[in-house]
Amino acid sequence: MSLEAQFNDAAVKVKKLKAMPSNDDLLELYGLFKQATVGDNTTERPGMLDVKGKAKWDSWTSKKGMSKADAQQKYIDKVEALVGSIGLQ
Repeated sequence: MSLEAQFNDAAVKVKKLKAMPSNDDLLELYGLFKQATVGDNTTERPGMLDVKGKAKWDSWTSKKGMSKADAQQKYIDKVEALVGSIGLQ
């Protein structure tokens, strides 16, 4: 299976986890997903009242310079680790 197909499969699996991952895990997944699908973050950081938006922005920005393939592989690995610890529905 190609990396792209594995990535798409992982994106489906993450929605079928038995329980909600921790906020840190969710932010890591968000940052890796955005880096894999959009690339480097070029948007402005949200304002100080948007705590959730800033956390997501920071997670994505922390992946700056990571290649699409690396981001996809790290996303796949993270989802597989979560499936192993949480399980699927």
